Amino acid sequence: MSFSAGAEGVGDPYFPKYGNGGYDVAGYDLALTYDPKAGTLDGTATITATAGQNLSRFNLDLAHLTAREVTVDGVTATSTAQGNELVITPGAGIVAGQQFTVVIAYGGRPGLLENKALGNGGWMSTTDGGVALGQPESASTWFPVNDHPSDKATLKLAMTVPDGLEVLSNGVPGERTTAGGRTTWRWSEDSPMASYLATVVIGQYRITTGRHNGLPMITAVPESLPADGPAARSLARTGEITDYLATVFGPYPFDANGGVVVDEDRIRYALETQSRPVYGNTFFTGGENLGVVAHELAHQWFGDSVALSRWQDIWLNEGFATYAEWLWSEHSGEATAQELFESTYNSFNWAEIPGDPTPARLFGAAVYQRGGMTVHALRETIGDKAFFALVKSWTATHKDGNVTTDEFIKAAEQASKKDLTTFFQNWLYGTGKPPAP
Repeated sequence: MSFSAGAEGVGDPYFPKYGNGGYDVAGYDLALTYDPKAGTLDGTATITATAGQNLSRFNLDLAHLTAREVTVDGVTATSTAQGNELVITPGAGIVAGQQFTVVIAYGGRPGLLENKALGNGGWMSTTDGGVALGQPESASTWFPVNDHPSDKATLKLAMTVPDGLEVLSNGVPGERTTAGGRTTWRWSEDSPMASYLATVVIGQYRITTGRHNGLPMITAVPESLPADGPAARSLARTGEITDYLATVFGPYPFDANGGVVVDEDRIRYALETQSRPVYGNTFFTGGENLGVVAHELAHQWFGDSVALSRWQDIWLNEGFATYAEWLWSEHSGEATAQELFESTYNSFNWAEIPGDPTPARLFGAAVYQRGGMTVHALRETIGDKAFFALVKSWTATHKDGNVTTDEFIKAAEQASKKDLTTFFQNWLYGTGKPPAP
């Protein structure tokens, strides 16, 4: 039987070296300790996976941190750091289809992944703790990972920090224990998750815990911000906004809900971290901002539950999240979706395209605004009945999965019983102004 090395990347057209080939991860189980004074992170990652080929060796993404000991199925393995890749050679080859468990003891000083075009992502030390956040990559700065959205996996986290600090992460909270001046916080996300959606936020926070529709609802605002300020008031409406979006997109897809605000000048964005979005406080300095909450909650369906197979198709995430803002505006008695479409349509620079934005423009206006216009134009083209049936069918059919633009086009044509080739060519790939529907 012959064995070969897993690929160094998944072959994403935009980021060929992101992630790794040869295996599929089922889950990450992290037991970590963070010392904010020293800025060090140490612990163990237990990774369960299945070989997709006869593996002689395989890679995991790990940036800035050092693996001290690695075992595969309980047997010591050889590991070598090559840049931000951890190359692991097990004592014996792993047969295709075989489940295996990797345990990695690691640590060091976590930091950011620098990206001049897209912005830095990853672990950011703060005055009282730390934040792990970023897109399109960030997870590799705090745990060994197959860092591409095509390999979704569950996440369990036990994070130990000094008493007096809070820890927020994805999913459902578990038992909290205290010993020797330290507290261990536990979180569990049992739905498969793209790696960039994993987060941990450590600091001094006011945590509000409740239940909404039977699910844990957990929101957190830094103690540096007013307890009744615009950030807290905006997050307090998470359940209300979720309920409205569920009438449009179908049932909420996860076992928990909520949100976290970070008061950090370097974070001037929000990210749809699964089941608990993280918002930079910059969104709330002018008062309540329910539009951004609607945007990030919409991502729980579009981008999180239904995730990308490749980064080129990010308009599927951001177009629907932008359109959710427009729908929420109309639902709230403010500008209608049609009015917002028209104002955007009349002022847009049509040279940028959403269907193939290029890596440098992954977060450009075409992906968000033209993506949102594409969604509205599709609605107007196929009619409300077919459109809303399509949306609910799409989120149900692909729940916990990965998709492409081509799959969405096929679904839209099936739902509408129309040939939409010209429509999508004009709206996603044309460099001219598409005709308004």
